[in-house]
Amino acid sequence: MALILPRIEEKSQVAVIGAGLAGLSCASALAQAGMQVQVFEKSRGVAGRMSTRKGDGWQCDHGARYFTARDPAFQNQLAIWLEQGAASQWHTPIGVYENQTWQSSKPSDPRYVGTPWMTSPAHHLAKSLDVHHSHTITQINRAPHQWQLHTAEHGLLEYKPNWVILAVPAPQALLLTQKIDPAITALYGQAKTEGCWTMMLRFNEVIAMPFEAAFINDGILSWAARNNAKPERTGEEVWVIHGQSQWSQDQIDADPQTIAPQMIAAFIAIGGKAPAECAIHRWRYASSDPAYQPRFHCNSEQGIAYCGDWLHGGRVEGAWLSGHALANAIIATH
Repeated sequence: MALILPRIEEKSQVAVIGAGLAGLSCASALAQAGMQVQVFEKSRGVAGRMSTRKGDGWQCDHGARYFTARDPAFQNQLAIWLEQGAASQWHTPIGVYENQTWQSSKPSDPRYVGTPWMTSPAHHLAKSLDVHHSHTITQINRAPHQWQLHTAEHGLLEYKPNWVILAVPAPQALLLTQKIDPAITALYGQAKTEGCWTMMLRFNEVIAMPFEAAFINDGILSWAARNNAKPERTGEEVWVIHGQSQWSQDQIDADPQTIAPQMIAAFIAIGGKAPAECAIHRWRYASSDPAYQPRFHCNSEQGIAYCGDWLHGGRVEGAWLSGHALANAIIATH
């Protein structure tokens, strides 16, 4: 199965800033339509918040927990990932801990995860793209009919695209374009982003809990899951725990060494144990809850556009749909 898009005769030069799912979705569709696309990512890998941390003998999905597929277009993309082995359905029952009581969560849409890692769907999209890692875009300037990109690592780039697409969180987009595109100020004002403290806990033995994955509605945690319960996961026993959104946001600038003991204590309080090893990660822009959902924003006169989950629902599916819809809008202008 393949996603078929119309071909573009004139080869436009496009820079996509950000190699999360929204950026890769957009870049992939544009490249398939015939545009010349280059992706710039500040990190050493792709996938953004669909991330997996790897240690000595263990691995852990410490970003997106799982994803669902409701829109037909995303269902088509998911079918490709399933066929290619980049994703699988996650059948593990999910519980709820509330009022110091465990119970089963209500049935919902099928849940999916990347396989063998959460990053796999993003790698599937990126394999046919020109992705530049360790390229932190610090400044964007508009020159006649083209853009100039400055990076922290390499200075001014030789590449001069006539389109720039920002597939980054709203606060980062605002810093880069507020003097160029007034629309970003209004978009940012409508966006709601919150951080999340996340911990990965490695154990020397299997931890017996009522559920291998659960929403936590008491205290400072919001989620706990046994990473090994997901399909094709191997290695030592690892659990991931996420801090509650408001608590995380209130503590977002705290010292990680003060956050870690609090989260471990909260995990022990719901029946967990102290880990043999742990790692902590701060997601400064972990979740988005847009007040309205335009899917994307596109200024075709200037050749600048924005996509991301912060513009469409705040979920994995929303990120992919935002990038895909933006690509179709740009294609329609050519």
